[in-house]
Amino acid sequence: MSTWFFVSDLHGRVRRYQALLAAVAAERPAAVLLGGDLLPHGLRPSAGERQACDVPADVVARLPAELRGSFLGEFLAPRLEVLRQRLGSAYPRILLILGNDDPRTEEVAAQAGQAHGLWDYLHGRCTSVAGYDVYGYACVPPTPFLLKDWERYDVSRHVDPGCVPPEEGHRTVPVPEDEVRYGTIQADLAALFDDRSLDRAVILFHAPPYRTNLDRAALDNKSVDHVPLDVHVGSVAIRRFIEERQPRVTLHGHVHEAARLTGQWRERLGRTWCLSAAHDGPELALVRFDPTDPAQATRVLL
Repeated sequence: MSTWFFVSDLHGRVRRYQALLAAVAAERPAAVLLGGDLLPHGLRPSAGERQACDVPADVVARLPAELRGSFLGEFLAPRLEVLRQRLGSAYPRILLILGNDDPRTEEVAAQAGQAHGLWDYLHGRCTSVAGYDVYGYACVPPTPFLLKDWERYDVSRHVDPGCVPPEEGHRTVPVPEDEVRYGTIQADLAALFDDRSLDRAVILFHAPPYRTNLDRAALDNKSVDHVPLDVHVGSVAIRRFIEERQPRVTLHGHVHEAARLTGQWRERLGRTWCLSAAHDGPELALVRFDPTDPAQATRVLL
């Protein structure tokens, strides 16, 4: 038996990170997967929060220069470095993606943290953990929000009422115009997975699959220009992919209120167990699972 942790949508909340790090130190999981929306809106925690959980200055000084000036580098990386020194060989594999609320400029820090051995940055990539293929994919369908670094059309150029198309809004890194206007989640998934066997695949998504318990938003009785809004805001492409390819486990976040509205944080699509760690309360939602038996996954609020 091998315990893996999954969390998502921490949004830079220091107390959530503290709860996660304490659980890792106490339980020593084999892997910890972070499913995007990791950063605070201002990219750094408040001064009070930073002071409340300082780490030794020499730890920060030894980190790569590329990690400085960012939340990942100034907050998360030094705390993981302290944890790595404490746990030694028991330090878990840490795998992460960013989410639609995280500026893509933070990829520089994400890649620097990987080069320093603190974590694996997984967007658009695959790595092996304990005999399982672990993939990451950060993009979500169009939202009402203006940051578009991690937004794609889903299966077509359709945009739900009230949402902003990917070519509008703003981006923190340049992207070719054709990719912005015509790229889709469906095409990305086809390129990432090709015809590989996914029998032993664990996939770290940010978006949940469409029309499930995991993508239910609080949009009841709301409309835009007299058009009723769909209360399901997940990805059609991700749902079709799961149903057709049947990976072993998929992990999701993004829709914070879904578990509260539906009373469910997991769903089975064929043979695939889909698990969500999104949560709209102040606590950390921690999902524990064993990829050999994902049906026994648990979720607690810390």
